[in-house]
Amino acid sequence: MDNLTPTLIAVLLLVLAAEFVNGWTDSPNAIATVVSTHVLSPFRAVIMAVSLNILGVLLTGTAVAATIGKGIVKPEALDLSVVAAAMITIVIWSTIAWRFGIPTSESHELIAGLAGAGLAAAGPSVLLWGGWQKVLIGLGFSTFLGFSLSFGIMTGLYWLLRRASTSSVRNIFGRLQIVSAGFMAFSHGSNDGQKFMGAFSLALVLGGVLKEFAIPVWVMLLCGVAMGLGTAFGGWRIIRTMGFKITKLEPVHGFAAESAGSLSILLASRFGIPLSTTHTIGTSIMGVGATRRFSAVRWGMARSIVMTWIITFPVCAALGYVLTLLLRLIF
Repeated sequence: MDNLTPTLIAVLLLVLAAEFVNGWTDSPNAIATVVSTHVLSPFRAVIMAVSLNILGVLLTGTAVAATIGKGIVKPEALDLSVVAAAMITIVIWSTIAWRFGIPTSESHELIAGLAGAGLAAAGPSVLLWGGWQKVLIGLGFSTFLGFSLSFGIMTGLYWLLRRASTSSVRNIFGRLQIVSAGFMAFSHGSNDGQKFMGAFSLALVLGGVLKEFAIPVWVMLLCGVAMGLGTAFGGWRIIRTMGFKITKLEPVHGFAAESAGSLSILLASRFGIPLSTTHTIGTSIMGVGATRRFSAVRWGMARSIVMTWIITFPVCAALGYVLTLLLRLIF
């Protein structure tokens, strides 16, 4: 640890700050439905989310972290100012969106911020097409697979439960939704938790602490705890938007949305595909809402969320580019 210079320490703290912000704007998506259906209290849901997010980080490998750390931009062409600019970008954009209760994709902020910062540092040759292919595949997973899988699961449940009473369905899925919400929190850690581990380890490589890119266990724990603390301290705004403002949810709907979202995320994590858990659970909630009737989804709110997703890439790429130039001028 002799290479832990003040500059490197500052960059590492910025990565943890971005992970903390990820905890209050992205991680709450994992428990939004279980809170909105009143199956769990906000306090118990947050404790569950924190614990299973960390477990997801620790038990599902580091394929996504490797994609972020060495698959989006060439590590050898970068320096610490690039990582710092990307992290500041995430903190700025996520905080603005959080202030208005709009869930954002820290995944896309991180990828776009790194790309913009890398372009400012080394030009277009710094971008790696292999990693960007995985990003594009992730967009398909989060958008189309989330919606269609939740729509299919919910349609199947309607058919299976067509003769069951409303009260029995609520009682059964009130219990099952605790399992599906836990599954969602675990899968969130498996994908989103890894992304900032990748950025943290990239900074350690650039700072000379690590000789080659790897994810030490202490980095996993540190990033997992930072994300968990963010959820505990600031997640309610996003829980309210995702759980109450898109469509009215009962436990059976929450179970279907969380199951679809979790399966999509874990499949992506298995292949090292970074995807937006915000997109995935958001489109899954829209999918279950659409099974009742098209108008059951509050499309005005959905439109605001989707527009924020769309502008995240160009805004964060531009911020990363400008911040890198500014940091290089200052330091």
